[in-house]
Amino acid sequence: MDKLRKAHVFYFSGTGNARRVALWFSEFAAKSNIDCRLTDITKADTHLQEPEAETLIVIISPIHGFNYPKITLDFIRRFPKGENKVVLMNTRAGLRIGRFVTPGLTGIAFMVSSFILKQKGYHITGQIPFDMPSNWLSIHPALSDKSVKFLHQKNYVRLEKHCQRILSGKPDFASDKDIVQDALISPVALAYYLVGRFALAKSFYASPACDNCGLCIKKCPVKAIENIKSHPFWTSRCESCMKCMNECPKKAIETAHGLFLIVSLAASFASSYLIHHFISNDIQSGFIKSAVFTSVFMLLLFALYRLQHLLLRIKWIGKLISYSSLTRYRFWGRYKSIPDNKWKDNE
Repeated sequence: MDKLRKAHVFYFSGTGNARRVALWFSEFAAKSNIDCRLTDITKADTHLQEPEAETLIVIISPIHGFNYPKITLDFIRRFPKGENKVVLMNTRAGLRIGRFVTPGLTGIAFMVSSFILKQKGYHITGQIPFDMPSNWLSIHPALSDKSVKFLHQKNYVRLEKHCQRILSGKPDFASDKDIVQDALISPVALAYYLVGRFALAKSFYASPACDNCGLCIKKCPVKAIENIKSHPFWTSRCESCMKCMNECPKKAIETAHGLFLIVSLAASFASSYLIHHFISNDIQSGFIKSAVFTSVFMLLLFALYRLQHLLLRIKWIGKLISYSSLTRYRFWGRYKSIPDNKWKDNE
């Protein structure tokens, strides 16, 4: 077996979890005297060149809606053909319970990307998930510093073990043990990719604390934020990576909890009315009801998000909107991956 000499890691990262794993991989590769190159997917050339022969390709990305985000999948689709070995990794929502790490769900991320890469001639030799700190601030508060440090340490040690196999040329399919739950969650992953990501793109807004510095627009990895009427506006291109929320120096970017509650209630009443008055009982089904609710919800969300954007210009209304967001309050916090010296000092 020829010794591995080169590796090229491609990563996409919002709050820094996937980037942290990429840096750790590079560290372990260097210890094995392997030349390792890191490339941020958002900065990769549009016209990628065919990878150098015998170079191990590693792709690392977070999980959004039980799949790789669209930017990662688009990158994989346009990746040039080749015959290299490829290792797929992901960072998913990990939580700490005592001395244990609760696993997240990979969903269809590895299935879809492996299929695409195999069609291009690549050989998938590894699929490894990492349960990094959950950063989904739209759903729950940021994890405590103690939990974040614990999860970083656990994943660092775990990656070192996997690297020993990968860098010695051995296959590593750690994801196989999750295949049942990943398959079961696949319908949700498909629904998120087709509809859900567009809804979540409207879950962010800039509160009256925003000074229109433009940093969120500049830092957005997918150029999804625009300046409309001198205020940041999130378009449907948003990947919900939360880089903007965690980079904002004013902590002015918040989740629109109040808006989503209003839209959910309004969509529930409106869809019930439409189904009762305009759809025959003979054809009513769970699918029909779900489709009607989803359609009404999306229409109302896009319309009211635009209205909210205009109302934010009125100071007292902007404050009321801000009070309806849980991310406004200090106890909710923010999340950003921490540098290694923050937890290695405590080993």
